[in-house]
Amino acid sequence: MANMRCVVERITYQNPENGYSVLKVRAKGHDDLVTVVGNLLDANVGSVLLVDGEWKVDSKYGRQFAARQWQETLPATVYGMEKYLGSGLIKGVGPKFAKKIVQKYGENTFAVIEENVEALIEISGIGAGRVKMIAKSWERQKEVKNIMLFLQEHEVSTAFAAKIFKQYGNESIGRMKENPYQLADDIWGIGFRTADGIARKLGFDRECYVRLRSGVMYALSELADEGHVYAREGQLVEKASALLEAEECRIVMTMDQMVKDKDLIKENQKRNGDEETEDAVYLPPFYFAEIGVTGKLKKLAAASGSDRLQAWIEGTAGFVDVGEIERKLNMKYDDVQADAIRQAARSKVMVLTGGPGTGKTTTTQGIIALYRAYGLRILLAAPTGRAAKRMTEATGLEAKTIHRLLECKPPEGYQKNEENPLEGDVLVVDECSMIDIVLMNSLLKAIPPNMRLILVGDIDQLPSVGAGNVLRDIIDSGRFPVIRLTKIFRQAQESRIIMNAHRINEGKLPDISNGRAADFFFLQQEDPEQAAAEIVGLVKNRLPRSYGVSPSAIQVLTPMQRGVVGATNLNLVLQEALNPSGEGLRRSGFVFRPKDRVMQIKNNYDKEVFNGDIGLIEAVDLTNRTLTVGFDARIVEYDVTELDELVHAYATTIHKAQGSEYPVVVMPVLMNHYVMLQRNLIYTGITRAKRLLVMVGTKKALAYAVGNVTVTKRNTMLRERLVTE
Repeated sequence: MANMRCVVERITYQNPENGYSVLKVRAKGHDDLVTVVGNLLDANVGSVLLVDGEWKVDSKYGRQFAARQWQETLPATVYGMEKYLGSGLIKGVGPKFAKKIVQKYGENTFAVIEENVEALIEISGIGAGRVKMIAKSWERQKEVKNIMLFLQEHEVSTAFAAKIFKQYGNESIGRMKENPYQLADDIWGIGFRTADGIARKLGFDRECYVRLRSGVMYALSELADEGHVYAREGQLVEKASALLEAEECRIVMTMDQMVKDKDLIKENQKRNGDEETEDAVYLPPFYFAEIGVTGKLKKLAAASGSDRLQAWIEGTAGFVDVGEIERKLNMKYDDVQADAIRQAARSKVMVLTGGPGTGKTTTTQGIIALYRAYGLRILLAAPTGRAAKRMTEATGLEAKTIHRLLECKPPEGYQKNEENPLEGDVLVVDECSMIDIVLMNSLLKAIPPNMRLILVGDIDQLPSVGAGNVLRDIIDSGRFPVIRLTKIFRQAQESRIIMNAHRINEGKLPDISNGRAADFFFLQQEDPEQAAAEIVGLVKNRLPRSYGVSPSAIQVLTPMQRGVVGATNLNLVLQEALNPSGEGLRRSGFVFRPKDRVMQIKNNYDKEVFNGDIGLIEAVDLTNRTLTVGFDARIVEYDVTELDELVHAYATTIHKAQGSEYPVVVMPVLMNHYVMLQRNLIYTGITRAKRLLVMVGTKKALAYAVGNVTVTKRNTMLRERLVTE
């Protein structure tokens, strides 16, 4: 085993999934830069590392130092100090100011910052505000380094250090020692396994209550991430027992205590008639959301309307002149569409569903025209910004995201609620298949009893990312009027995208004959590496050249996050092809540069950006370690410690593309995605394409997906509650 002290000059490669990194470092006794490889995910440019490892010769890359373990120290040389300060780790100091500071104070630089930071004001360009920023960032960095050392000592990834400091401040290490499992409850991105790793190193008993409780919560949260509103008791006990490697009786005892503490809610549910029952175990927010949605939908449907249209219907025995609406809109409706408009006139709660090309949008326009003719005040909403924008373009009325409609203001939450309801006569909500049980409950809380509710969506798409299967449960309950549009209109029949979507939905293979005038192409490619290269070529050159579209108008959608043709790797190769150069901020192995397309992956109520929102990086500030992202018309700033909320979005999973529409979609479908290949996934992906869809993969994988309808049933009681309660 050898050891080496070095300064990180640049980071050549980092894999965020396993931490493997390739660094170029400057080391004493070596004229040229040395290549260091190993798990060095949290090393930064300018960092001084003490690395233990061994030399090896790679047949392809030559001589390398393979790191086994490492720790970071403050640099001792003037050169190292300048590199460290200029790396962006200390806010307020970029390469320009780093050079000035080190030129003035030399080897005493760190001592000056530590003991007499006000002296920096003597340097040209550094004012009082910047001095404060530097002092605060220096102290923060010291504490974060202490947390990193603590985590390193306990063999846990140090990538969470900044988040832990942001949550607990100077109490961080004390909090971790007291109850590391609290990390999993308090900090997004830190799960049970990370907390358990720290606890194990600290000597926590494997059967202590805090560990068992945290494991049960984690198991239940994992089930919620799979879409389940609750867990069957036996299902949860089995899952938690395997996770914790604990006896099932200990899990049951822990759950009983959690029910007493109101951490969980247990409800007896009848199965197979009256003969068999099993307890359902809920996290409280999901239980109260399911109960809330049930009660509010029933009350809304039962409450009498008080608008002018309701008075007209009562006075004319339900007559609605659809012909007048057709003349106003210069539109011709078929019988089912006309029935939808008449039903909307009579109903307090109604569902309109149908696939692409069946006239959902034109029917919605007719319903809105009816309401406007009677002077009703109309609100429009959708789960995502892009869906709301499409709704605005189609109707000419302003549509808002549900979060904006409810006036989300952290930390208080939604400003629109039962005490302060929405103002209007009717609410039309599009893309309702995306709405989970918690969001639906929040929405219904804000709807006053006299308001009408029209739910629009494609029931054959993927269900919501969050827990529940709300739209399908509402339809299956049979409690509310449902109009299903099935006729594909003549203009839509000219689109192979639309016709193939319906074929897939019926369990038939799509038409993949290609052809010059087609808008649906299938490119045979079996090897994942070649498929990835084909996708890069399509996005960068072939499609822009052939169709006159910018690469920014092309969205790659893939079934999975992992693998060669998964979203993570495709983003790396697409970024390298489309936006390879320029300074950027590094986080978890990724570089975020100006002009990168990015996606928000968690709801951030402070910034008013939400899971699935896509934007473009407008600018990167290396001195202050921040970047700004444009989401449609809004500009949002991110600190470097918040970048784990963003992922590159040159490629996204099909799940994340729900509610969005793109001019051109490129979609890999290969057998190495077989665990995710399902009919509704492929159907959802295809229906995201507006002008052109190119599928890259194998006919075998496509046939497997079309034939696979064994979608996991979600644990939800909404349908049963709507039927029986």
